[in-house]
Amino acid sequence: MMMAAVRKSTNCFAIGVTAAALVIVLIVGGVVWFANSQATSPGTLPESSAVNTENGAIAIGSGAKSVDTYVDFMCPVCNSFEQAYGPTLQQLADDGTITLNIHPIAILDRLSQGTQYSTRAANAAYCVAVDDPANVSAYVKALYAQQPKENTAGLDDATLASIATSAGASDSVASCISDGTYTRFVTAMTAKTPLQANATSIATPTIAVNGVTLNNQSDLTGDPQKDIVDRLDG
Repeated sequence: MMMAAVRKSTNCFAIGVTAAALVIVLIVGGVVWFANSQATSPGTLPESSAVNTENGAIAIGSGAKSVDTYVDFMCPVCNSFEQAYGPTLQQLADDGTITLNIHPIAILDRLSQGTQYSTRAANAAYCVAVDDPANVSAYVKALYAQQPKENTAGLDDATLASIATSAGASDSVASCISDGTYTRFVTAMTAKTPLQANATSIATPTIAVNGVTLNNQSDLTGDPQKDIVDRLDG
């Protein structure tokens, strides 16, 4: 009788230890899941009639055809693209030919001396879109006009807000910019940038015409008619 009682007690202890271990595993698993979820969550969404919160596009115009531009506002090549192609894209959007989808992304934070300029500038673009999407085009042009050089600290938040209000945004964008309201959204949308042909990592600018991603080396010649307009009609 004594041995049976000991065995029963031992079995109960083993079951208790196993249950406790299971609880610990579940707790640890829950913490890991929560951490991973937080890391990939888009955070606060930029709720605006012009913003697609699934892919991060800020829509300019409403044409049936589309041109998507994935840009980092510290990227000098993006600025060169804007100067060469921007007027044509704006005209195509204005005349109803295309919807121009601007995707502000951040891949050059490492080149702003720790200030995360690319992310902050992209966040600011979403702040402007939420405030009034009619001002996005002017804001984007102004950001390029005052683009900081790589390996500098970039523009501070107060300057980003000043540029926004000069482009027509209300004073309320200042807190949105300084709070980094859409920082996590920028990070999540950056990860959705399509790869160009034969590329192993994302790049800026990345351009898609009617959903077809172009290759910067072979498809962008500097001629908007050949590179964009003809593809829209093709």
